[in-house]
Amino acid sequence: MDPLKNVLINDILNARCADPFGCLGLQKSKTSSGFTLTVWRPTATAITVISLTDDTVLGKMDCLHKDGLFELSFPKAKAPFYYRINVTYGDNTYTIVDPYQFSDATFHDPEHHQANLYKSQGAIHRGAYINKQLTINGTRFAVYAPAARSVSVVGDFNAWDGRLHPMSSNGDGIWRLFIPDVNHGARYKFEIRANNGDILPHRSDPFAQRIEQYPSFASVVCFDEKHQWQDEQWTQRPLVDIYETPMSIYELHLGSWRRKEDNQPLTYLELKTELVPYLQEMGYTHVELLPISEYPFDGSWGYQPVGLYAVTSRYGTPEEFKELVDALHQANIGVIMDWVPAHFPADSHGLANFDGSKQYEYPDPKKGWHPEWNSLIYDFGKDHVVNYLISNAVFWLEEFHIDGLRVDAVASMLYLDYSREEGEWIPNQDGGNHNYEAIAFLRRLNETVYLNHPRCFTVAEESTAFPGVSKPTYMDGLGFGFKWNMGWMNDSLEYIKKDPVHRKYHQGELTFSMVYAFDEQFVLPISHDEVVHGKGSMIEKMPGDPWQKFANLRVFSAYMYFHPGKKLNFMGNEFAQGQEWSHQRSLDWHLLDIDYHQGQHRLTQDLNHLYKNEQALHLDHSGHGFEWISYDDSANSILVFVRKAKEYTAHGIAITNFTPVPQANYRIGVPEPGRYQVIFNSDDGRYSGSDYLLSQGCQKNHIYQTEAIASHDKANSIEIKVPPLSGVFLKWLGE
Repeated sequence: MDPLKNVLINDILNARCADPFGCLGLQKSKTSSGFTLTVWRPTATAITVISLTDDTVLGKMDCLHKDGLFELSFPKAKAPFYYRINVTYGDNTYTIVDPYQFSDATFHDPEHHQANLYKSQGAIHRGAYINKQLTINGTRFAVYAPAARSVSVVGDFNAWDGRLHPMSSNGDGIWRLFIPDVNHGARYKFEIRANNGDILPHRSDPFAQRIEQYPSFASVVCFDEKHQWQDEQWTQRPLVDIYETPMSIYELHLGSWRRKEDNQPLTYLELKTELVPYLQEMGYTHVELLPISEYPFDGSWGYQPVGLYAVTSRYGTPEEFKELVDALHQANIGVIMDWVPAHFPADSHGLANFDGSKQYEYPDPKKGWHPEWNSLIYDFGKDHVVNYLISNAVFWLEEFHIDGLRVDAVASMLYLDYSREEGEWIPNQDGGNHNYEAIAFLRRLNETVYLNHPRCFTVAEESTAFPGVSKPTYMDGLGFGFKWNMGWMNDSLEYIKKDPVHRKYHQGELTFSMVYAFDEQFVLPISHDEVVHGKGSMIEKMPGDPWQKFANLRVFSAYMYFHPGKKLNFMGNEFAQGQEWSHQRSLDWHLLDIDYHQGQHRLTQDLNHLYKNEQALHLDHSGHGFEWISYDDSANSILVFVRKAKEYTAHGIAITNFTPVPQANYRIGVPEPGRYQVIFNSDDGRYSGSDYLLSQGCQKNHIYQTEAIASHDKANSIEIKVPPLSGVFLKWLGE
């Protein structure tokens, strides 16, 4: 036997072969004419070779080694041929197609392989997809593991035996193998032998589109040709300036929005039935899903993902998730998903120490370990990591028609010393704390999204003063479309928690946000993070007796919708969820039987529709859409400001009173003479308010006529009646 082949055969017998095509399948004979066929089937007792195209028996193989190595010579064969084998194990015989006759399938990517969908990203071609070779159905497996000694595919189809299907690499670090008759739904993982000879825990496929839950965490071959998208009217809608259109976002955790009687979460298809009409009725423009990439631990809510390409199987299949997205689009509701490229957990089936080396994470824990979340940080300096992440972002936009990516934990990516003490981090080349590699990654990500998908957008969860987060990259920005306004959130929540008697000393906490309101393209977030970990629900944050608590929440809600910036509210806030959120139970929908909660629900619905219908509230990104009338009436804790449409002909006046004291005769200057109509009042009895204006004969739709009396540096003014703890919006009707 050829010495080299002898070495390879020895590696095969010991499950450490790195070049199975060098010794298995048909090999050109080096000592005589023809070909020699070598087959490895552990514990087989006999093997017969049959033509692939008919039932011609080509010969019975000789046992070369008792462990299951067989050989048969074809001295008259002029060229390679394709074959099947009948493999006998004791009394049972099975027919299989030997994968080691398809070397071309191993070293050439099929046309519809996932990475080819994103050629602009230069992604490494790997993953598992059903494809066809010579009318033989099967799956082409591939995985990037450049430091591995050997790699095998294991799964249900080979009894999870790493000896049966060793993969091959051509030196580029990618291990490949086409296995016939392994089709949609097959469960598999990769068995990787590290360079030191150790067999690592079985790894899930980093590109798998489906991964099972605990305890298997098995990847599942998944190729969807079933769903026929019907959202063309949405995906091909005219391009508009997203900064001048309303965006009211409902942040949603799929598993705890509503639950069944047995406390099981709704499936994607059940959510399609129940969630879509609810969002339509409530007037939301977008829904934002907490991470739906697969994750092993329920308590992480998806923010510790293992399987960025896999839709979580907790609620159904990828095809069923597509049905949900399709239905949302047909209802004119955009879909945003939380996306987590900052870090990943150290679960043994994931990316950590993937091939026995630090392929995905920074090697030095001072840069590669996240102390706050006990997770690993992607090495943004490696091309294959950057390609992996950016291809994933594009994958969600193209394969699942996702409209927006809210990028989690951006601040932790930007700063090398994030959540670290002195001496626990490595400065950059200039001695500073900015992670240049992460910054370059984020810029490339945003350029890729906006250049290729102009209807889509990105949002940064970024809590620092890093400059230009939502500025284009050509202006030296990071290129995000939006940034969460964490300053507004923190200041306004701190203010609203205070007893109204003390608020006059803290007026600046509300007004300061307008100093920087147009420095970035902001989203105003009241997210899941504000109603967990002992922070209490929104209604629990409010001071006072029950009436005052709900009145405070109503005026806060109105203030949020009046304030420049897109709106985001976590589920349950719309009806004043009672207890703080838990991912293990449903929202308290029974509270809608109580007037106060029902009133908050109606108020949220009306604010959404007010926001969508009033052009004066749409211009969020420019100071041209905002003008103070009164910001310094701290004695009464009242704010008055103008919101203006782009053409200015449409404008309105927002008044918020953060005390329980009504103001019967409150004069404010106005931009234009004419008539101003009350079109929203959070104190309305419809919302369980006091109906103060109604008792004064000034209910909703009441019209105030301006007077030529100067006030607030304006030539004209109106004298209005301001209800207690209320937000009121007046619309200018003209002269």
